[in-house]
Amino acid sequence: MCTLVILRRPEHPWPVILAANRDEMVDRPWAAPGRHWPDRPEVVAGLDRTAGGSWLGLNDHGVVAAILNRRGSLGPAAGKRSRGELVLEALDHADALAAAEALAELNPQAYRSFNMVVADNRDAYWLRNRGTPDARVIELEPVPDGLSMLTAYDLNDPASPRVARHLADFEAAVPPEPWGTGNQDGDWAAWQAILARSEPGGEAAMTVERGGFQTVCSSLLALPAAGLAGPGGTPWRPVWLFAPGRPDRTPYAPLEALAAPPNG
Repeated sequence: MCTLVILRRPEHPWPVILAANRDEMVDRPWAAPGRHWPDRPEVVAGLDRTAGGSWLGLNDHGVVAAILNRRGSLGPAAGKRSRGELVLEALDHADALAAAEALAELNPQAYRSFNMVVADNRDAYWLRNRGTPDARVIELEPVPDGLSMLTAYDLNDPASPRVARHLADFEAAVPPEPWGTGNQDGDWAAWQAILARSEPGGEAAMTVERGGFQTVCSSLLALPAAGLAGPGGTPWRPVWLFAPGRPDRTPYAPLEALAAPPNG
């Protein structure tokens, strides 16, 4: 069960802050986020080497997309398309609204159940495919301002053990500072500490390791407001810190692929 946390602050210089722990079978091969698709040079995303799609990505327009399984739907299924391709389809768009509306028009029966978040520095949307035999639409709802959590349950669903255990702590935590003075990594310490929680508690633990299933990587991502300028008047670019392993054991580092767009 993956976990995504999103903080929306429309009037803030950093209106979208996002964190995500990816839980997966350890024998499913993957590659760290990068520009892996020659036909999509504007996309930086993690690569699922099994199906060719992604779990989390960002394009050079500032659209971010993430997908999570819903309960009871881990892994592929015969006759169903890979859910990871939906991240890439979302990142073909220049804004979150256009991406979300396009995905909501797809046939829900073509995929196993999923939760998905698509956001930019203005809007954010939650898409839900219940995956039931009678599902006729992919449901689309805005993500509210403030802090939200998404797991294999509905958005901010208290039935989710992780939401019940950690949502209030994220809300009370000092919000990340994506770009610190003299330190481009900023200050994400409070969120990092929660993402790294591996205390006993079954499904409530943020970082898991159960046999061949575990938290395989973690991301911290921030989108700047339009026109936000840093030292010297240079526009801020999105920040993406990535830990290529369990976040309680693996340090985060900035993605080199975000340093500049191709030919930029």
